[in-house]
Amino acid sequence: MWVGGAGGMEADLVKREALAGVQYAAIPAAGVHGVGLRSLPGNLWQLGRGLLASFGLLRQFRPDVLLFTGGYVAVPVALAARLSRIGRAVLYVPDIEPGLALKTLARFADHIALTTEDSFQYFAGRRSLSVTGYPLRPDLLKAASRLQAEGKAAACQAFDLRPELPVLLVFGGSKGSRSINRAVMAALPDLLQEMQVLHISGKLDWAEVEQSRLSLSPEQAARYRLYPYLHEEMAAALACADLALTRAGASSLGEFPLFGLPAILAPYPYAWRYQRVNADYLARHGAAEVVEDADLPDQIIPLVRSLMTDLPRRQKMAQAMRQLARPDAAQQIATLLSQAAAPGLLVDRRN
Repeated sequence: MWVGGAGGMEADLVKREALAGVQYAAIPAAGVHGVGLRSLPGNLWQLGRGLLASFGLLRQFRPDVLLFTGGYVAVPVALAARLSRIGRAVLYVPDIEPGLALKTLARFADHIALTTEDSFQYFAGRRSLSVTGYPLRPDLLKAASRLQAEGKAAACQAFDLRPELPVLLVFGGSKGSRSINRAVMAALPDLLQEMQVLHISGKLDWAEVEQSRLSLSPEQAARYRLYPYLHEEMAAALACADLALTRAGASSLGEFPLFGLPAILAPYPYAWRYQRVNADYLARHGAAEVVEDADLPDQIIPLVRSLMTDLPRRQKMAQAMRQLARPDAAQQIATLLSQAAAPGLLVDRRN
């Protein structure tokens, strides 16, 4: 059973992935961290409703194992499971630094899986820790394997791009990034003189970026590909790119290493510091460059140009990125879940 928030996007994702035999249930939930005093009472009420709904779901489904990946939806489910003494809890921490919900959930977890070793510092004193890496979708794993056999040209065919010209991949997450979109749109005439740009804008700014595309000359438009969102084609986008310009969400810790894709990371500045910690980790390993969100308009052209024209530097970054790859992360997490379902294989701290 997959439990998501009422009104969230999880239901569509579960249906899209065609997860056979997986039930979907939605519960009321809301965040409390960083919420204003006016919204806090209503959000606490929503969490209370979510807790009651979680008790009902757990009594009905009777899980042996619960997997939590953070978010405020998980808190009422974890608390209900703990109070009901139902199932064992495995916690997966996608970002290097856990958020408030994950820190809360860690108290209920029988085992904690981490993306990188850098997360150990946030769970001092805990023994039940494993470094698994970031789990990746099967289509990404297959595309990465196919690229090794077929080369960049095969991936570029999906977007009618020329493999002999460098490709800059720009995206800002599922909803997009307004600051990245606007900075890139302003820089397009200069960038398209030297490279091709594959731009995934998100749906939020689609009308604005679509209008900007209409102002390009035919020669510039021939080197520019714009999409609001990519699903199955995202693997090909990562495979044909020579450099990425994006945020520093948790997926950057798994997807970029898999494809050995050097990156310019602009951490989202309004969501605590999770993306900053992720970006600094990749930069410290020589796999990425970090630019401040406010500096994007001034830094995009010189930074992108300097990397695109310095092949040895990009190759060094790509190699550093590949060394961080853990392509078996999903299997490792699945193994932990199987062990949790078998009595005696994981320590149950409640007994």
